[in-house]
Amino acid sequence: METLRLLPKSIKIEPNPFGISHQRNQIFLKFVAFLLLIGLAYRLIIADSNVSPVPDVRTSPESLPADPSDLTAVTQAPVSVDSPVNITTIASQNVSTKCDIFIGNWVPDPSGPVYTNVSCRHIQDHQNCLKNGRPDANYLLWRWQPRDCDLPRFNPEKFLDKMRNKWLAFIGDSISRNHVQSLICILSQVEEVEEIYHDKEYRSKIWRFLSHNFTLSVIWSPFLVKAETFENMNGVSFSDIQLHLDKLDHDWTDQYINFDYVIISGGKWFLKTSIFHENNTVTGCHYCQGKNNLTELGYLYSYRKALQLVLNFVAEPKHKAQVLFRTTTPDHFENGEWNSGGFCNRTMPFKESEGEMKNVDVSMRDIELEEFHKTAQEGSNSNIGLLDTTSMSLLRPDGHPGPYRYPNPFDGVKNKELNQIQNDCLHWCLPGPIDSWNDLMVELMLNREMYR
Repeated sequence: METLRLLPKSIKIEPNPFGISHQRNQIFLKFVAFLLLIGLAYRLIIADSNVSPVPDVRTSPESLPADPSDLTAVTQAPVSVDSPVNITTIASQNVSTKCDIFIGNWVPDPSGPVYTNVSCRHIQDHQNCLKNGRPDANYLLWRWQPRDCDLPRFNPEKFLDKMRNKWLAFIGDSISRNHVQSLICILSQVEEVEEIYHDKEYRSKIWRFLSHNFTLSVIWSPFLVKAETFENMNGVSFSDIQLHLDKLDHDWTDQYINFDYVIISGGKWFLKTSIFHENNTVTGCHYCQGKNNLTELGYLYSYRKALQLVLNFVAEPKHKAQVLFRTTTPDHFENGEWNSGGFCNRTMPFKESEGEMKNVDVSMRDIELEEFHKTAQEGSNSNIGLLDTTSMSLLRPDGHPGPYRYPNPFDGVKNKELNQIQNDCLHWCLPGPIDSWNDLMVELMLNREMYR
């Protein structure tokens, strides 16, 4: 800048600018150079002023306190001006409202769940981790944060109001039961529910929120298609499962006309040894082990067949129910499976780049997405939506009962590492990560047009 201040003094302007030719050219060239230097300096100053001196600030999962009582130490990261804080803000700014609420991360939430294992009486014993002696509680202090937008908190009052005179049914296996218990625990903080039916195994149930005339069901149908299963009380098979891949399970189809909303899912049961029937003929099996010279078709064959039948049924125009198809739930067994010493003893979520699905889960999820999109594209007014909980669940290896599916599993055990206690690394503690499934579910049910 000192050079620029001195430069005008070195330029001598002649009284007659139209005098000698070479002097005029020199003056003109010097004047042009002066203007160029001034312009360059201006551009450098302006460019420097647009660089922010403030670095990005992020809240990492490690910032969560080890002691749950020290929650005041947890603070949320400031909201970026480049990221909309919620869906309403996006719409008001005339920005696309499309947001993938299934991709994101778990962030610290010191407020914790809206219910406890004491304030909710509907938690199954196997999922009541704190009552069963789980010593840590940090797994309760996280919430799901989509990458590109904010996910509204579950509002039980608003949900019950929207569900007045409606019927919501969950159809599937024990994960569906786990999910519906989570929903009931949240809603029961506003209105207590009354159980009005259960089957003899207590696997299928119906509840009613009387003041809203809202009916809620869970229907046990682990294969979704007709199946004959042969198991003892511990879930151990004593004969091969007979799967009818061209016939739906009437336990749920016969009731389907009553439903306004449906959450439906399949999954892990297809991994069990089973014999396949189609057109009243045995066509093959999964995990045949050389029995009766049957053709080994595998679980992916039966799963695809079952999903095609299910999705075609729920997509029929005559059906009024709005359907959410929930994707597969990955387990987190390490160093073995449920029956071979596998365990899950992590106490922190994975970050987005850390979780890795097993090949079984990847294959099942691929089939789910293929069949869902095929069905959704075929129907111009499709009533099916996708509830993709797989990615968010993959990141929560800390949210399972593990050994705490039974009370105080290590009582009297001197060496825990040598003890062969059966772990549950598939289902979810209540309260726990599965509560956030309801945030997604409600957002999709009440604002489904935004995610089509």
